[in-house]
Amino acid sequence: MTIQLYCFGESGNAYKAALALQLSGLDWEPVQVDFFGGEARTPEYRTSVNIMGEVPVLVDGDLRLTQSGVIQDYVSEKSGKFGGKDATERREILRWVLWDNHKLSSTAGPTRFLMHFLPEDKRPAEVIAFNQGRLKAAYSVLNDHLAGRDWIVGDSITNADISCCGYLYYPEKFGFERADWPHIDAWLTRISDTPGWKAPYDLMPGSPADRA
Repeated sequence: MTIQLYCFGESGNAYKAALALQLSGLDWEPVQVDFFGGEARTPEYRTSVNIMGEVPVLVDGDLRLTQSGVIQDYVSEKSGKFGGKDATERREILRWVLWDNHKLSSTAGPTRFLMHFLPEDKRPAEVIAFNQGRLKAAYSVLNDHLAGRDWIVGDSITNADISCCGYLYYPEKFGFERADWPHIDAWLTRISDTPGWKAPYDLMPGSPADRA
């Protein structure tokens, strides 16, 4: 049975789940959610898809999962990939997924939204500047960790990499410049060189161009 992933192209959190599915080799298909049209906020969506009103949502037969980290864990369970070689690696992968969700993606996503998906006269400059300062600290942590290593955990791509890269391939500028962070830059190239990799707007339906 084909796995369905409710998603939309602009969502970095959905991209984490979609990229895990894509690289795993599992049979899956995207189901576009019209987020900017308000679909995820409708009673119908909250009742039948996700009570939290969010993406991504994975549906595999009778199983329904939400939250990107949970979906990545399920993809690992089903495919045998990206979950680490032993308990020590699994805990270290979880540590980085939680760090990303708290320190990197949780700030990168809203900053990108404020800078690109709000009308120009409603973009809060002070909030954006504050967030960019927090992001700079997160980039520094990740860049230093990647010095002298190819992957965040172990010797191959894992859910730690798939989670932390979630927002860093998007073309919209939100204060992240790959050239400023050479170890992150090289790591992103290694991920994009992985067979099957696709950029967010090529992997999932929906992009800003559709609303232009």
